[in-house]
Amino acid sequence: MFRSRRVRKNDVWEGVVTGKSRNAPDGSNLYHYVEVALNDGGTKKIRVARALWDALTPGDGIVKRTGSDPERK
Repeated sequence: MFRSRRVRKNDVWEGVVTGKSRNAPDGSNLYHYVEVALNDGGTKKIRVARALWDALTPGDGIVKRTGSDPERK
C-alpha cells in the first residue's frame, strides 16, 4: 500500500532529525526523506527538498508551521 510522505500545508509539528535517506521508487525521480522524532513523542518520515536535506544532519531541529514548508530550527 502506498503511503504519502508529503507535508500538508496545515500540518504543524516540531522535532529533531534522527535519520536521512534517499530513494528513487519509480526509477527516474530521486526523493529525499528525513525521519523526525516529534516533540509530542511520535515519529514521522517526511519528504523534503534537496536543499533542506543537504543542510540537515541527525540531531538538528526541524519545525513545520501552518502554511509553510519545513525548515531548520
